[in-house]
Amino acid sequence: MFQDATRFFSGGVNSPVRAFRSVGGEPFFVAHASGSRITDADGRSYIDYVGSWGPMILGHAHPRVVAAIQKAAEAGTSYGAPTELETRLARLIQAAFPGMERMRFVSSGTEACMSALRVARGFARRDAIVKFEGCYHGHADSLLVKAGSGALTFGVPDSLGVPADLARHTLTLPYNDPDAVQAIFAKRGKEIAAVIVEPVAGNMGVIPPRPGFLAGLREVTARHGALLIFDEVITGFRIAWGGAQETSGVRPDLTCLGKIVGGGLPVGVYGGRADILDQVAPLGPIYQAGTLSGNPLAMAAGIETLTLLQAPGFYADLEARGARLAAGLARAAAAARLPVQTSRVGSMLTTFFTATAVTDYTTAKTADTTRYGAFFRAMLERGISLAPSQFEAAFISAAHTPDDLDATIAAAREAFGLVAG
Repeated sequence: MFQDATRFFSGGVNSPVRAFRSVGGEPFFVAHASGSRITDADGRSYIDYVGSWGPMILGHAHPRVVAAIQKAAEAGTSYGAPTELETRLARLIQAAFPGMERMRFVSSGTEACMSALRVARGFARRDAIVKFEGCYHGHADSLLVKAGSGALTFGVPDSLGVPADLARHTLTLPYNDPDAVQAIFAKRGKEIAAVIVEPVAGNMGVIPPRPGFLAGLREVTARHGALLIFDEVITGFRIAWGGAQETSGVRPDLTCLGKIVGGGLPVGVYGGRADILDQVAPLGPIYQAGTLSGNPLAMAAGIETLTLLQAPGFYADLEARGARLAAGLARAAAAARLPVQTSRVGSMLTTFFTATAVTDYTTAKTADTTRYGAFFRAMLERGISLAPSQFEAAFISAAHTPDDLDATIAAAREAFGLVAG
């Protein structure tokens, strides 16, 4: 299957990290998935911590989500016209993110971030944006400057094909460094339209913000007339019902969502203050459109998913699962005397193979990617599917049982021992 795929796709895949280049070997091809498990085309079953890179917070093929998609498909798969499903999902999103007074559905997280930046530039009448090293906001040209995720994995943070004239408007700073933010605003504040940030970094591995970092971004952008954009494509509905805005108490001007909000189908959404979003066509001069925006299947999946997330105790249970797995992995690494940092926020975590505390892009890059690759392969052999990159998160779902977590910790104990040896 992989050899056949290489005839049609660059590297045999439709997204770079899936190729397993950074961990060695060739990717397995998925046949089906259910709950916490994914099964490959050769019939091997794995406890899955990729979860389609985050969206499958309920587990794979949740019966109620599947039924909602089937019902929507029976009525038609796309119309290019408004549906009441869009408003129903928007109402749920706004309940969790009250700062999203207006919003627009798009088809991916990349599209959400790209659109939010256009809106910010148009609203502020400025060209420059600030982003942070190692934070990945999709593959739009303005954002592939010291990006994370696949770009970080492959060591090409500045992609070919990004015009220098465009890249010069992207100012890149160290994550978790408030002094650098204050300095750039003191020097170029009148040029900066917006600051975009992953409020919890997830694309150079999981790195939480230092206390006061997000609040500092809120203060400096407001003082200089720039907009603050939270890229909550990963953290939205993942670390809490209201994402990082709920846990930090910081409300941005614009928010980008994706992944969970579509229940596993391709969807993104950006939104924020009404006075900003009302500048988007057809009301204003900032243009953005999309053929499949508000796709009824994605809306139905999102409605059912967000409804299920409101079950009493859902996030407390997910937090307990995350804590259990992280503690078990840390004990297993310590027993093997490996220099490992386990970084967790809620139900997302990363095991960094480094003795250095990981707080930003520079410290993340101290991780031993060769050792991670050996660990990844050893875990896969033991029936555990982790992200095929040191610089990604493992995602825990509501479908992961205590037995799943214990089996993962037992496998890690063996894998760490092999890697240490």
